[in-house]
Amino acid sequence: MLELYFRYPRILRRLRGGGLGDEMDCIAAHLAEFGYKRASAKVYLSRLGRFSGSMSRTARTRPIDQAAVDRFVDGCPTQAARIAARTAIELARRVVPERFSAPPVPADPHAPLLAAYLDHLRRVRGLEPKTCEGQLVAARRVLAWYDVHVPGQPIAAMTGEHVLAVVEHLLALSCNDYTRASTTSYIRAFLRFLRWCDLSSQDLVRFVPRTPCYRLAHLPPQLAWDDVARAIDAISAATPTGMRNRAILLLLATTGLRNKELRSLELRDIRWREAEVLVRRTKARRDRVVPLLQEAGAALAEYVLHARPRNDSQRVFLQHVPPVRPINCSGVISGIVRSALERGGIALPRVAGAHLVRHSLATQLVRHRRPINEVADLLGHRSIDTTAIYVKVALSQLADVALPFPGGAS
Repeated sequence: MLELYFRYPRILRRLRGGGLGDEMDCIAAHLAEFGYKRASAKVYLSRLGRFSGSMSRTARTRPIDQAAVDRFVDGCPTQAARIAARTAIELARRVVPERFSAPPVPADPHAPLLAAYLDHLRRVRGLEPKTCEGQLVAARRVLAWYDVHVPGQPIAAMTGEHVLAVVEHLLALSCNDYTRASTTSYIRAFLRFLRWCDLSSQDLVRFVPRTPCYRLAHLPPQLAWDDVARAIDAISAATPTGMRNRAILLLLATTGLRNKELRSLELRDIRWREAEVLVRRTKARRDRVVPLLQEAGAALAEYVLHARPRNDSQRVFLQHVPPVRPINCSGVISGIVRSALERGGIALPRVAGAHLVRHSLATQLVRHRRPINEVADLLGHRSIDTTAIYVKVALSQLADVALPFPGGAS
């Protein structure tokens, strides 16, 4: 596969003659498969060729240890060259992991406890992976604080005073009522686990204060609908990336999909003839169908037919920067939304992402007097009470149901 990028026999012999040997062809095949540009692939292969040439041919019979990697990187003349060399070697480690020794991982004294806690969350409590992730983050923060402030003491020695101190510390890192309420809830869950598995002899949960979080006390962040339209119009569809971003914004603005729902969308979920999109395994653990409006459908078809990179993945939206792969990070979608708002000259709110467009759609529907149950079905809410927060912004409708002021004029 090296012949895809190099044609001179001398260069090919040099690339294959080092410690990586024939694995260089595997790496070249990986670069071609995942859509790396020709120039970028040649740079990666040249760097790996220098690394491979720094080792003897006998290195092919044994794994490459971290010491050999560090020696090569430290020998690079500049900081930029060292970063580039390490990036290329990490690529090779992902493609042919059997050729590299596992890098040393510092021992985590809390690893067995956290593994048992994760197993408890999954098997005993039956929580979703995303919820388990948040619970584990809180547990790690509690243990990290305890290691710093109570060094050398087992977790069984934790007291109510320690609990109050760690809660105060973690709440100081929170930025709103929702985060503070989640933090205290996660701490209680971890302390209950410690008591459940006999790692604590006292009920420490009672020392965690209740954090009030009034669900209907605040208005959801939203954009004016003209701002949403201006952000969509600001996206240029002259490039494949622009076509993808325009299709994403139009889908968010017309269907109210969540970030994860949009990223999980597959080609088979688009029902072109029925003008529908099937949303699988939503937050409410059930499938739902949302309408595919004409403008959104046209933008989506244009992207799938003419701009979507070739890839074996069935996901609709892919990363266009090599390696070509499905969008798995929520920050990518949030970045697309923020970029569109900036191009449209719209002031960025504190939180700008898929949920901001979702809130804006729900608010617009309520303002146009769409039935609240219809809005709840579109957003995938199990309870209309969850959708009720958007009624607060429908001032004209609230005025219609307002009672006369006592003692006022009749």
